[in-house]
Amino acid sequence: MTTDMAASCSLVCCEEERDSDNAIIVRFSNGSVKNADKLDFTLYKNADESNPRKKSRRIMAAESDRLSYVGNNFGAGSLKCNNLCKYYVGVLNRDTMQMEVHRAQLFNMQPVIPGEATVAEKPQDATQTYRDKVDSLIEAFGTNKQKRALGSRRLNQVGSDTLHKAVAKAANTVIDQKGLEALQQEVADTEAQGELALHLPPCNAAADKPEDVYQFDDLLSPAEFEALEQAGAKLAALSSEELQKMRDDGGCLCVLKHLENMPSADEARDKTTRCAFYLSMLLKLARQKSISRKFGQEEGCPRMIQNKLLRTFSVETFNNGRVQNMVSSSMRAKLAAHCLALLLHMSHMTADLTLLHRDLGVTEARMIEVAKSMGLTLSKQPRGKANEAESVDTNRQASVVLPLVKYDQFMERRKRKKMH
Repeated sequence: MTTDMAASCSLVCCEEERDSDNAIIVRFSNGSVKNADKLDFTLYKNADESNPRKKSRRIMAAESDRLSYVGNNFGAGSLKCNNLCKYYVGVLNRDTMQMEVHRAQLFNMQPVIPGEATVAEKPQDATQTYRDKVDSLIEAFGTNKQKRALGSRRLNQVGSDTLHKAVAKAANTVIDQKGLEALQQEVADTEAQGELALHLPPCNAAADKPEDVYQFDDLLSPAEFEALEQAGAKLAALSSEELQKMRDDGGCLCVLKHLENMPSADEARDKTTRCAFYLSMLLKLARQKSISRKFGQEEGCPRMIQNKLLRTFSVETFNNGRVQNMVSSSMRAKLAAHCLALLLHMSHMTADLTLLHRDLGVTEARMIEVAKSMGLTLSKQPRGKANEAESVDTNRQASVVLPLVKYDQFMERRKRKKMH
């Protein structure tokens, strides 16, 4: 080997190349071509130069006497490697011993058999629902997790016709065995019990004493009662002028009634003031639509009580990108029941429903419905010849009398429907 043959070459990078300057590299899917010189290659490009997605599309065609080959850089038959990396080809000029480096593009050439029909695209079914279209997309492009969920849902899916027939057959069997009226009564009792479970405090209907029916510790735990010491002391220190100002400003009538008539004994007085503060927080919460974490801070509400109110008497909803605590209608019914149970312990197992429904902002009929669901005895003294200051005695009262009263929920429900 001479030194001339061993002479080194230098690389020259061709800058600012156009798409038409790219080198073309082809490979044949059915093997190697022995006589490549006998193939006529033609490169086609998309005529829509203004479309950025179509202007780079190319089709390479190779024709011979026996067979034709076609390859493209788009669609299902294209090579994905063109999008993942860049290829370069070096062209050596033997005269100057310089190698020009050009960008390259790969084409996978597939034989085209004359007379072979191409698979036509299936027309889209116009009767497909949105759910079916989404399932089709998941089958084609979904992740493994989505495909597993789709398969599980289809395995658990029961035909609607079969399900309806089974339900109808079971319903007819139950109706034949028990009768329609007995079933209606059971449904009414079940609905009534379901509503009770939503808004009533824990009830011990078999208690021997009225105080044990709705136990005080179920309304306020010992730790929560202890946390109300400072807040109750502030209410105990209010003067008669400050109480009158609260009344003029529209304060809660139930709270003011107990603050104006507090017992003289220290222990009973302390319990009344603590319960009065907690009752004021419940009544304030019942008039809110949404509450924040700062609820009750102005009144000096302990953090433990704030957490209890948010956790027990509100529901979390997602609105405008953040979680909010809302006071729903069922939560207002729950607040009404807990306020009523707390008032029973503050007033020797008797509560004024008229004052309570005004403070809660609910109708008297709704308040009576809550009291009846708790099994309380309702009474209303007839209005007699009394002065204006004694007119409060004509308010409707609710009290705990053993055994608890069981009202006929089903009959009352039917009567309300007839009135409407």
